[in-house]
Amino acid sequence: MTMRTLPVLIAVLALPLGGCAVSIGDSGDVVRVPAPAASSLTVRLQGIETPKGQIMLAMFDSAAAHDRGGEPVRAAAVPVTGASAVTTFEGLAPGDYAIKLFHDLDGDNQMDTNPFGMPIEPFAFSNDAKAEGGPAMWEATRFPVAAGANTITISIK
Repeated sequence: MTMRTLPVLIAVLALPLGGCAVSIGDSGDVVRVPAPAASSLTVRLQGIETPKGQIMLAMFDSAAAHDRGGEPVRAAAVPVTGASAVTTFEGLAPGDYAIKLFHDLDGDNQMDTNPFGMPIEPFAFSNDAKAEGGPAMWEATRFPVAAGANTITISIK
């Protein structure tokens, strides 16, 4: 670090950011860059046939994570007490997302399957995408989340 950059670094550290990112311009000036607006996503779940248990929901932000069993960016366990349920995710970056979910009827936090590996608990995907020979893929399930409030509805079958 040079003596010239030290005062700039101190000035940057002292700035109230107020939701902005800060960078140093080519001339050494401090430049405020607006941070991307945070998004929220409300997920409405409908078509619930058995009003008990919980909906286990996983949200992904890339095809690699979604299609290859990667880690979700968000997850939720939504209690079920009727034919519908709602959950909201706050602080998302705008972009494309996809959701996989299942209705955990017996409360074991796992999707129950038959001896052939076929699900025996209800499940669904964003865009109401269909499972064909396995879980629906990213291209069928992805949806955009814009800055601000967003809402999607998923029907559980």
